[in-house]
Amino acid sequence: MNRLTRLRHQYFSQPVLRRLKQQLPPISPTEQDALDSGNVWWDSELFSGKPDWCRLHDLSISKLSTEEQAFLDGAVEDLCRDLDDWQITHELYDLPPAIWAFLKQQRFFGMIIPKAYGGLGFSALAHSEVVMKIASRSITAAVTVMVPNSLGPGELLLKYGTPAQKDYYLPRLADGREIPCFGLTAPEAGSDASSIPDHGIVCRQDFNGEKAVLGIRLNWEKRYITLGPVATLLGLAFQLYDPEHLLGDKENIGITVALIPTDHPGVEIGTRHFPLDIPFQNGPNIGRDVFIPLGWVIGGQAQLGHGWRMLVECLGEGRGISLPALSTGAAKMTARYIGAYARVRQQFGMPIGYFEGVEEPLARILGNCYLMDAGRILTATAIDQGQRPAVVTAMLKYQLTERMRRLVNDAMDISGGAGICMGPSNYLARAYQSIPIGITVEGANILTRSLIVFGQGALRCHPFLLKEMQAAQHDDVAAFDAALIGHIKHIAGNLGRSLWYGLSNALLVVSGTPRTRHHYRHLARLSSNFALLADYAALSLGGSLKRRERLSGRMADILANLYLCSATLKHFEEQGEPEADLPLLEYACTLTIHRAQQAMLAAFHNLPMPWLAKTLRTLMFPYGKPFSPPDDKLIHQVARLALEPSATRDRLTRGIYITNDPQDRMGRIEDALHKTLAAAELEKQLRSLMKSGQLHAHTTEAAIQEAKDKGLLDTFSAEKLLAARRATLNAIRVDDFPASYFQQTSIVGARGYGK
Repeated sequence: MNRLTRLRHQYFSQPVLRRLKQQLPPISPTEQDALDSGNVWWDSELFSGKPDWCRLHDLSISKLSTEEQAFLDGAVEDLCRDLDDWQITHELYDLPPAIWAFLKQQRFFGMIIPKAYGGLGFSALAHSEVVMKIASRSITAAVTVMVPNSLGPGELLLKYGTPAQKDYYLPRLADGREIPCFGLTAPEAGSDASSIPDHGIVCRQDFNGEKAVLGIRLNWEKRYITLGPVATLLGLAFQLYDPEHLLGDKENIGITVALIPTDHPGVEIGTRHFPLDIPFQNGPNIGRDVFIPLGWVIGGQAQLGHGWRMLVECLGEGRGISLPALSTGAAKMTARYIGAYARVRQQFGMPIGYFEGVEEPLARILGNCYLMDAGRILTATAIDQGQRPAVVTAMLKYQLTERMRRLVNDAMDISGGAGICMGPSNYLARAYQSIPIGITVEGANILTRSLIVFGQGALRCHPFLLKEMQAAQHDDVAAFDAALIGHIKHIAGNLGRSLWYGLSNALLVVSGTPRTRHHYRHLARLSSNFALLADYAALSLGGSLKRRERLSGRMADILANLYLCSATLKHFEEQGEPEADLPLLEYACTLTIHRAQQAMLAAFHNLPMPWLAKTLRTLMFPYGKPFSPPDDKLIHQVARLALEPSATRDRLTRGIYITNDPQDRMGRIEDALHKTLAAAELEKQLRSLMKSGQLHAHTTEAAIQEAKDKGLLDTFSAEKLLAARRATLNAIRVDDFPASYFQQTSIVGARGYGK
């Protein structure tokens, strides 16, 4: 070590280290487990302030195998065709027995289980595609399929189970002999799952004819457990204690995860919950003095106390696939059919989709659907390539479920009375009812946004912050000095880039193609701004940043919009940059870039030392706010893409269940769209005849007949117009609600109720 370095250590690094130690809050073991789980990926590039765009361009997007595509075209298509969502949600309050049998027979519950254990061994992308397609048909069915393939016994066994546990349980889970559920949430431990009160005590007890078996006596109370009422196998998380020191010196062993058959003595399955009329199986379970041998702990004795790490690692990947796929499926279904509805539904003599007031929500629906699909595919690709991007998956879950919320609400506004009247023909109402479920589960969005994404992202993705904290905890001056000097250079680099990019609008950033280059420049500029802003927040607030949840939420919004914009650009390029899709690209990128800017400006207004924050804001945005939301011309272009069949519309809604069967609740709208467009010129001719006074009938049907009788329309044209008219009336009809429903006083007859 040279003299200059020693002096820097003594008079600079050591004083800074001492001050940092006074300000830093301690990192709890559960927080450390969360930080250690997963890894950083493209989020770290955006956090760096200088993204390596080659890393994104060179990424090979996942493709479905021949076998996976055949499953989607075969078993999934058959399932979707047979799903009657009205029967499921209104009559049975459950999937029909034939559907349950089909799901087991076709191994829908074993998508993540390798073929060696009898599962399908699908990729993350295939898993996502299956859930997305089913979600476009029935939210209940989609949840039923996705839960065994997300956080639960299957994934935990794959990663942590003993060979004997895998050999026994995985084949049974794959073919449906075992239906799994996972008990994590307790009445007083929801989002703060690490504080679960459910507990087990290490003890000895006679078991299955054996004397003094070493095991655990459990007591628990869980609720909101999906598949709980019908599960045969319960995965259970609990705090484990060893007061008699039967295992060693440690008394508080920590969170542990075990597998328990639901027919085991002492296990009680409660009556069902009913989540907003979406009757997927969900309910509580309770255990009172339940004894299990240590061999029932997932991973055996070696995994005692490691349950929290196991859970956060599995939850990270699961929520990056399941709920984003469900949200995107609902978004694609909505985009396709509300666009068709807006074309066939007329008011004031013209399709409602032509009104500017309707164009605005239509464009939001299509633009958000496009970027949701892009984010879904990019994240599934990362998981397929072995990444475990915990921050990205949390970010994707909260962003896509929130965008589904806005998107379906927009569709309800467009559909009007037809959307709010429940009945077999209503394809929107159940998606609308289900929105809060996705918002709430697998990490409530409020806390995911305000605590996890930036809270963990700042430590995980920042190139120096975690190194500084770790060095400070260990009083390692040399390591702290190296990280601190690197951090100073990092800040200086982002300060210089932000100033130059603000003055030049990142003119010299060369990435992408001529069609996309301006968006890459905007992203590069905002990335450097974000990195600098993150450092300012961390340095000015210190340990109190952890408690500034509104600020953390705004920072999370910046990072999320930069990620989704990156995904959208990659998606457009992967599809061959079709000219017809340019309005979608422009809308999605303009929207996300503007939202990132607005979140950044809101953060500036709430930082300490307002004079310095204002100076920094001026440096980043010397000419004022550079980015605007989508303009009216772009909104018009995007909205028109929803109103008629096209290759763009098909690409946007690829992967969902599509039918033009006029007897189907969705097919009737698709059928009406095609027949309406086929008769569009004839309809103009008919309206012209009516306006000119040549026809005197007061209804469309009568006018068609009159025109035919007068020889103004030939028989073929008249029949074509009548067919379009009948299809339109079928598409916009509202069901008469069965009177028998109002005579019902309960739904005790449904499976799982009234136990």
